[in-house]
Amino acid sequence: MKKSARLMMIILALSLVLSTALAQKADKPWTDWTKEEVQKMLNNSPWAQVQNETDTSEMMFKPTSPGAGPANDASRQTIGATNQSINVKYFVRLFSARPIRGALARQLMLQQKLPDTALERLRQFAETTSPDSIIFTVVYESNDQRYGNAVMQAFASNITSTLKNNTYLQRNDGKQLFLEEYVPPGKDGFGARFIFLKNPDGKPFFDANSGEIHFVAQFPSLSKIERRFKIANLMYKGELEF
Repeated sequence: MKKSARLMMIILALSLVLSTALAQKADKPWTDWTKEEVQKMLNNSPWAQVQNETDTSEMMFKPTSPGAGPANDASRQTIGATNQSINVKYFVRLFSARPIRGALARQLMLQQKLPDTALERLRQFAETTSPDSIIFTVVYESNDQRYGNAVMQAFASNITSTLKNNTYLQRNDGKQLFLEEYVPPGKDGFGARFIFLKNPDGKPFFDANSGEIHFVAQFPSLSKIERRFKIANLMYKGELEF
């Protein structure tokens, strides 16, 4: 009996230690995040996901000489067949959420030593809330320059009016919130920005009961970009953050 009681005390003490440690980790300031923690936040977190598009059509050798048949398109005559799978990754991030901006700010801090004035601007960038807008950003990378250039051209050449009807946020009941503004990628490296009104008609479009935020963006010449974010997981400092 005494041994059982002692064991229960040890288990209880251990659980308290573990819960305290987990709470401390969850509350770790973004200014203290490691490089690995930053990458996880930006690539695989409640606020960020990666969409991986793979084209295996050019893995097998196909002739590129004139008159070689259907495989001989103009681009392959000019550049040559890749003879490998082509991969394009889209990094979809909830930019209006403070954890994402905190990770981006911390990434800059880790890359170079910044003056105090720059650090203060980064802090404001990371910690300012977004009460009126839900902003998604999309960054891409590819192992093939032709595919990467096609994505870059699509991102740079489109405007709000060409994307508005096919770019939206959707909740579990099927209702959709369409794009308010599109901003092509700039020099900041944050990617293309998709801006939606957080409170259309004067009230929140998403709340704790909405289930998920389903992001959909369809460029005329690219595969559909879409990711689903569970709202229950978007908790930051005790409140929903998106």
